[in-house]
Amino acid sequence: MENDIVVCNCNEIYKSEIVKAIKEKGLKTVEEVGEETTAGTVCGSCLDDIQEILDELNK
Repeated sequence: MENDIVVCNCNEIYKSEIVKAIKEKGLKTVEEVGEETTAGTVCGSCLDDIQEILDELNK
């Protein structure tokens, strides 16, 4: 994977953590990612980024 980046600044959640959760738990929605990782649960500015990751992995 490319250099790891912070996707959710509020909770300091990295892309690798989100990808791992999606793959291990079979997550399909932004809400599921938030429940599992807390990404996107504070200000919501990263919700589009989380959706892009989901779309990329769940083609």
